[in-house]
Amino acid sequence: MRDKKRRLIHILITASAASVCAFFSIPCAVTAVIQSALFLILYELILAQRRDKAMKLCDDIDRILRSDDIISFDEYSEGELSVLSAEIHKMTTRLREQNAELKKEKKFAKEALEDISHQLRTPLTSVMMILGLINSPELTENERTEYIRDLYKLLARMKWLIETMLSLSRIEADAVKFTKERVNCRRLIGQSIDTVSVTAELKGVDIRTEITGDPEFVGDPHYTSEAIGNLLKNAVEHTAQGGTVTITSVSSNISTEIIISDTGEGIPESELLHIFERFFRSSEYNKNGFGIGLAFARKIITAQGGKLKASNIKPHGAAFTIRFYHTTI
Repeated sequence: MRDKKRRLIHILITASAASVCAFFSIPCAVTAVIQSALFLILYELILAQRRDKAMKLCDDIDRILRSDDIISFDEYSEGELSVLSAEIHKMTTRLREQNAELKKEKKFAKEALEDISHQLRTPLTSVMMILGLINSPELTENERTEYIRDLYKLLARMKWLIETMLSLSRIEADAVKFTKERVNCRRLIGQSIDTVSVTAELKGVDIRTEITGDPEFVGDPHYTSEAIGNLLKNAVEHTAQGGTVTITSVSSNISTEIIISDTGEGIPESELLHIFERFFRSSEYNKNGFGIGLAFARKIITAQGGKLKASNIKPHGAAFTIRFYHTTI
């Protein structure tokens, strides 16, 4: 409708100009009409080109809505549509990033469910078998008590696995906000030891601490305590009766270190690079676990900017070194 009005105004102006020119010279009036017609044709061509670009932009937007990821807005870098196309490009880029994040979170959730279901299958089978045996009238009280104790251990391990897997998935999906507090290593180590002290006592493993000075670092005390607890649990599991687990902590101008070492058999050298991989259980070292505790511990430490590495110590045993730097490097 607006274009029709413009054409009508243009024709009226042309007619008026031709009428005025006709008083002076007919050729002048003809020239004015021809120039006006050429101008109108040029205007229509430009208008058609703009309309085609606008329709092309609408088609591109429609393709974006249909999830076409190979659309380029370079052809709109000049002209009146450049500003609009630039804003649309920014919007689509952000939408693609959000879509990628949603797909990533969905993948994490899917993998977490698959991992949990896979890891729970074996202990659930054992639980069902024990429940069937407990109902047997031929069992003695001592045998029934032993089965109940085994059942409790299995359920406790399943509970730990589910909670650890959910926490690990939340960390991988960046859904966890770590606090930044000044953490006292003496207090942190004491809290972590409490979580495994009963297990260590029952197994006959001695837990010692060697803390130099009053080391501190900036991090999340709750999650870091969980990470150290998992490392201690791993160390106690792989230390024979009468062995020792030692926690050393020292601070320097550059970093604060927490080292957890044991007197076990150590880690096969070929597996040191894979020991922190989720569900890595290929050797005698980690055949009795779920293969998730070390992965969870490393995820917590690295998410806070720290480092965690595994090594062997002589004559025998393994060591896990946590390092928090005082400045970002």
